[in-house]
Formats: sequence, structure tokens, C-alpha cells
Amino acid sequence: MVFVNKTVLNASPDVPLLFLFLQLIIAVILLHVAALFSSRIEIPRWDYHTMKKLFPVVSINIVGLVFNMFCLREVEATFFQIARGLVLPLTISVASLTSHSHPTIRVIVAAATVTMGFFIGVAPEGSLPVSSIPSTISLFYGVFSSLCIAVHSVLVKSSLTYCNNSTIQLAYWTNAGSALLLSPFVLLLGEPAKLLELVSSSESNMNAFFWGTLVTGFFGFLLCVAGLLSIKVTSPVTHMFSSAARSVIQTLLGVWLFHDVLTINRVTSLLTILGGTMYYTWVKTTEQAQQSARPIDLEALRRDGDDKEVEEAGVVSEVREKAPDSE
Repeated sequence: MVFVNKTVLNASPDVPLLFLFLQLIIAVILLHVAALFSSRIEIPRWDYHTMKKLFPVVSINIVGLVFNMFCLREVEATFFQIARGLVLPLTISVASLTSHSHPTIRVIVAAATVTMGFFIGVAPEGSLPVSSIPSTISLFYGVFSSLCIAVHSVLVKSSLTYCNNSTIQLAYWTNAGSALLLSPFVLLLGEPAKLLELVSSSESNMNAFFWGTLVTGFFGFLLCVAGLLSIKVTSPVTHMFSSAARSVIQTLLGVWLFHDVLTINRVTSLLTILGGTMYYTWVKTTEQAQQSARPIDLEALRRDGDDKEVEEAGVVSEVREKAPDSE
């Protein structure tokens, strides 16, 4: 996805919003087509009450996508992937603030490691050619898009309740709503007219724009559903850390495909981010295993007077007792 987006933006840098708008429209069309062949895919009805409830998650989604696209247009693919590393500590911070909880020391260490990798990657280097040095505005695009992505990942779980806990319905609202919010800006910036100029120009590579739009629209739809499902069944922070690991791999492919400059600083940055990601994965796996093995004290819950919690805990305890021995 990143590489195809980069190819299209290189071929037509003046129409990034129109490119993003077409991707969203393709995703909406694919959802309607899929609904014709499967009863499991339910297209939600347009309802003002639901639209109002989902406005925060839809609006922060499109803002994050726009600045993400601007960042990718302005920088090399390698630096873009390094800039994405800042999403992780921001997600931890936003999740902690919204849930009024504190991450464990080991999670903080993992986040600090990833953050250190980010700053290593953006540190000035004298060996870089001028064309590879990121501008201040591109750094702003990267940081702001990271913040939007972090907020969006936290809002998704609370927004699922307004969509009957359906990731498909939320994917539809996200893509359709984002396209609706983006359309006025596409027209105000005159990007349709700019696209017509590119079509009439003999020097433009419209094949890259046409095929790139179709490919990114299709796989963007798949990634949107997969990403929402990942956040639904895991924590937002776990989802973002897995995304970071994928970004590191994508960076290495970016060097191969686009011949981006990969300096010692950037290699160190990528390895540091990957190390923090792997450490976090081990920490969360260990914590979840400990929570699963921890016995439930029903008597303590009864003393606290929470009948609902006692009932839920009793069901969990009963399931554990009836579960067959893994050995």
C-alpha cells in the first residue's frame, strides 16, 4: 500500500486529496458489491443519530489520512516509516488518559525504546543528500498524522457500540463519512481540474494514477476491515505496535524499490523500533498469560457487594473448571 501510494503521488503530486477520495469511494462500492453476495455483510442505513455519534471517529480518521498522505508525498518512503513510529507512544498516552489507567513499567520501557528509535531516525545527518533531508512541514505532517491515528485507534472501540458491534458497518461509516467530509476540500482546491490537465498532458503517467487508485482502493478496503477487526479483538496499543513492525519491513522494501537513502542513523532507528516492538509483544503476552492463570476470589467480590461482577466472575470460574487439562 505505501509503495503504490508513493508511486501515484510521485506521478501526480498535485491531486493527493482526489486520490484519497477515490480510494474511499472504491472501498464503499466494494462493500455494496460484497453485500450482494453475502448476507453477513450488512450495509447500515443512513441515520442522523448514528452519524452524530460516529462523527468524532470519522472526522479524526479523515484528518489523519489527509496528513498521512501529505507526509508521504513530501518525504522518502524510508523516513515515512520511521515517522510512523511516533504513533506508538502517542497511542499509549491517549489510551491511558481516556481509560484513567497507568501502563506498566515494562510497557513504558518498550514505548521509550520505540520513541528513541524515532528520534534517532529524524536526527540531522551531514551525509544525507539535500533531496533526502525532510523539511519542517513534512515533520509536522508526520507528527500530527501520528496523533490523529493514535486518537482514532482509541475511539474505534467505543464507536463499535453504535454499529451493532460490527466492524463491517463501522468500515462503511468510516469510508463513506470520510469521503463525504473530504469532498468539499477536493472541489475547493480544484483538484478535478488539475487531474484533467494531467490527462491532457503527454508527459504525465496516468497509468500509474489509474492502476494505483484501483489497487490502493481495493487493498485499502481490506486493510481497513482488518485494522478495525484487529483493534476490536486486541487493545489499541497492541494494534499499533503490530503496525510498527509492519512499517519496518515496508521500509526495507522501500529502499529496494525506490532506492531511498538508508544511512547508519536510519538503520539504527529501524532496529531500535523493531526491538521495542518485539519487547512489547513479549511483555503483553506474559501479562495476558498471568491474568489468565490468576484465580478469581468470588468471596472478595461478594464482600464488595457487586452482584453483577460476582455473576460474571462465577461464569468465568466455572468455564475454567470445566476446561480440559491441556496436558
